[in-house]
Amino acid sequence: MLPRRTGGDGLMRRRGGVLERLLHHEDVPVVVRVAQTSPDTVLFGARAHSRAAAVYGIHRMRFALGVDEDLRGFLRRFARDPVIGPSLRRRPWLRVGRRPEPFEALVWAICEQLIEYERAAAIERGIVAALGRRGADWRGAQGGLRDLPAASVLAGTAPALLQSFDLAGCRALALVRAAREIARGRVDLHSADHERAWRRLRAIPSIGSWTVEMLALRGQGRHDQVPAGDLGLLKRVGRLLSGGDPRARALEPQVRELFAPYGEWAGLAATHLLAL
Repeated sequence: MLPRRTGGDGLMRRRGGVLERLLHHEDVPVVVRVAQTSPDTVLFGARAHSRAAAVYGIHRMRFALGVDEDLRGFLRRFARDPVIGPSLRRRPWLRVGRRPEPFEALVWAICEQLIEYERAAAIERGIVAALGRRGADWRGAQGGLRDLPAASVLAGTAPALLQSFDLAGCRALALVRAAREIARGRVDLHSADHERAWRRLRAIPSIGSWTVEMLALRGQGRHDQVPAGDLGLLKRVGRLLSGGDPRARALEPQVRELFAPYGEWAGLAATHLLAL
């Protein structure tokens, strides 16, 4: 099932029942449109100046929407689970909310550290409006769509400019440093060796476990990763462990312990807990 709402960062647009998103294959823009025509059918279309870009754009949007995932094993195993079973039975279609590109997941995770979503979304919109890439003019086909700035652009951006969008100084510097690592080829977010990239990113001040786990879960398809420091999870797990106290907050080790039995599906299990 396609998401009913688009994110607050302004990158995805819904027109009627069609989702639209501008992406880039290297420097070639591609507009991808997605429509769900029946409960079991999702149509993807793309427009670009090269076939390779169109194919790439569809591939990345298929990843973002999780349409190729086989969750039957997860559903069978945990449908009667006392914690997430009720959500699985009501929402068997639920997927992790992913980003089309791992770099996008990383940048937005840095922006969203330790602040409320509405404020983070405003920061993200500011970055996209000032630095984001526009599509080619296919008779207005891109219709004002924008994509995240390229890593090379953010690598050369003054941290003070990012701070002007309300991003904290330490996070602005971390974002620029991470972009430089990627633009210079020292970190490859598309490599199968995720752990190597995570280690290099963790060496950057202000990039910790939560940021890397958000990258892994939302940008690299790692269902085994749980962003245990997420405020929503700390609240939900705290309430669960306290027997329903809405003021309770769990500790990160308690979150990790709760989701450890879900193994390779821990991140998806956390998504279901947040949906309850």
